[in-house]
Amino acid sequence: MTVAIHQTEAVADEPLELLRGMLAEQFALHTARLAELAVSEGLPDGGEDQHTLDVLATASRQAIRDAARALQRMAEGTYGLCENCHQSIPLGRLRAMPDARYCTRCRPHIGRRRWT
Repeated sequence: MTVAIHQTEAVADEPLELLRGMLAEQFALHTARLAELAVSEGLPDGGEDQHTLDVLATASRQAIRDAARALQRMAEGTYGLCENCHQSIPLGRLRAMPDARYCTRCRPHIGRRRWT
């Protein structure tokens, strides 16, 4: 079974709401993490060196962007479609990685950029 939100395809509401909830949770989790990192950065001994804080903050910002983009694709009706071949992304892949942008066939051909 695949999930693709497309104007001409009917999609079960239950998997879509589950995925929307997962994305909202991912967004909230990483937003809170980014706030924690900002507070840690201001402390004299935040427990982490500056490089580690920078890497963690960058990862959290990327996760926030990915979740926001996926939620935007839901609103636009293109969520669940591969950005490369425009075919449906399998539901199992979306459950494992709800912000996935590419199907498993196209992912290896995208290059070194993030392959979600």
